[in-house]
Amino acid sequence: MKYNVKIGIIGGSGLDDPDFFKDATEEKVSTPYGDPSDSLLSGKLNGINCVLLARHGRKHSISPTNVNYRANIWALKHLGCTHIIASSATGSLKEEIKPGDLVILDSFIDLTKKRDLTMFGKDDKVIHLPIEPPFCSATRNIIIETAQSLGIPVHKTGTAVVIEGPRFSTKAESNLYRSWNADLVNMTLAPEVVLAKEAGLLYATVAMATDYDCWREATDKVNVANVVRVFQENVKKITKLFIEVIPKIAEKNWDAEIDELNNIIQEGVQSK
Repeated sequence: MKYNVKIGIIGGSGLDDPDFFKDATEEKVSTPYGDPSDSLLSGKLNGINCVLLARHGRKHSISPTNVNYRANIWALKHLGCTHIIASSATGSLKEEIKPGDLVILDSFIDLTKKRDLTMFGKDDKVIHLPIEPPFCSATRNIIIETAQSLGIPVHKTGTAVVIEGPRFSTKAESNLYRSWNADLVNMTLAPEVVLAKEAGLLYATVAMATDYDCWREATDKVNVANVVRVFQENVKKITKLFIEVIPKIAEKNWDAEIDELNNIIQEGVQSK
């Protein structure tokens, strides 16, 4: 194999426990884009080299708008990661996606307003990146197959609307997203998924529905306490899934996928 697999794990609410690895070493990484959300933890999980990063910081002190997504992705790439698997709390826009359910996302709609959306630009290069498909299909398939083998039900596809936050949606907004046939609403997926692709990292997200946003009359409206409670009640499913999926990712030869992604990036770069 040309590339040695190393897996970055970006933990959202509830999946940023520093004890996720044994014998982890903490690394502070400086990047051209400023500091990442926190120190990165490098170690082995089931014998596979991994790096863990808490998206909101280990004290959950960084709002979705203020996450330094560029620094986070740059740091994981700098430490040699070939993949990123991420977790994220989301609101469900569909009756059949219940709180606690896991969704293996395959698309997104970006409605964010205040974020740096690319690694490139200004004094660097312009890149017109074909983003479709935004998630690595092969990594997604391994996650889905592993979940099935563990008896963990997952929704195999899903589109997330990414909003700026930190506020939750109005009922009018929530119903608008439903009219688009979107499945989930989220605050962190973009630009993270785009930056990962620009960096040549194979990226996949396991999203957990924590609530029904505010469109559903029969349930309590979304609030932070319920989001955290539902995520904590169900986070063991994601942890179990990640622990099992990481060795399966490492078994595969990823040369073709990584080379193809690098070629797409090179074709999209236009020198100034």
